[in-house]
Amino acid sequence: SIRYDTVLLFITFWLVVKHCFLGPSAWLKDYPIAEGNRQSPIDIVPAEAVFDARLSPISLSYNNCTSVTISNNGHSVVVEFIDSDERSVIQGGPLENMYRLKQFHFHWGGKGCCGSEHTVGGKTYVSELHLVHWNAIKYKSFGEAAAAPDGLAVLGIFLESGDEHRALHQITDALYMVKFKGSMVDFKGFNPKCLLPNSLEYWTYPGSLTTPPLYESVTWIVLKEPIYVSEKQMGKFRMLLFNGEEEEDRKHMENNFRPPQPLKGRKVRASFK
Repeated sequence: SIRYDTVLLFITFWLVVKHCFLGPSAWLKDYPIAEGNRQSPIDIVPAEAVFDARLSPISLSYNNCTSVTISNNGHSVVVEFIDSDERSVIQGGPLENMYRLKQFHFHWGGKGCCGSEHTVGGKTYVSELHLVHWNAIKYKSFGEAAAAPDGLAVLGIFLESGDEHRALHQITDALYMVKFKGSMVDFKGFNPKCLLPNSLEYWTYPGSLTTPPLYESVTWIVLKEPIYVSEKQMGKFRMLLFNGEEEEDRKHMENNFRPPQPLKGRKVRASFK
C-alpha cells in the first residue's frame, strides 16, 4: 500500500512548485488523469440533478473528535485528526461503509473574489470547506484508500460572505501561527460539527481529488446550504503564504482552487426534491 506520509510529502512539494507558479492548467502534462472521466470539482446544475429517494440522510458522528494539529502545507490550511478508530466518522447517504475523518482544509479566492471549487448553477462562493474521510473498513491506510475508486468520501461545505462565523474564530485566530509553508502547531479539542449548516441536504456524485495526484477516488457529498463568514475572517486566510519562512519571493495564499471540470456523462444525485 502507499504510505500516507510519503504521499503527503510528495503532494506538498509538488503543489508548491506547480500550483503556486503554474496553476491547474499545467497539471495535465504530469497527470494525464487530469482529463479523466470523473474529475472534480464540477458545476452542479440543480435543475439537472436527479432526486434519488434511495439516498438516506448522511450521519456525522463527530462527538468524540480528536483534532491534533493545524498546519500550512503550502497549498491550504489543514486540520488533522486521529483516525486510528471510529471516533469521528461519516456514514449513510451514498456510502456503503463507514468512513473515518482524516482532515479538513479550505479553498478560497483573493479579496473580493470567489474561491469555491464547486459551483452551483454557475454561482461561486467565497470559500469551500472540505472534510476528508477514508474507507477504513476496506483499506489499511489513508494512502491506500486515496488511490482506490471507493476510498475517500469528502464532505463539501460552501462559505458565503455575510456575518462573522463564531466557531470559525477558533481557526482564524490560529492562522498567524501557521503563516509559512511547512509550519505546524498543536490544535487539540476542535470539533468540526460547529462548522456544519443547519440542513444536511446534499448533492452527490463520483469524482476525484482536486489537487495532484488527482486520483478518481472520491465520493463527493456537497451540502446545499452554505455557512456564513465575514470578509475580515476571510482576510486572515489570505495572510497565509505559499512560501516557507526562508524564501524571499513570498506569495500570499489565495486562489488555491481548481475550476470546474467537465461532467462527462456523470449523474449528480440529490437527497432532496
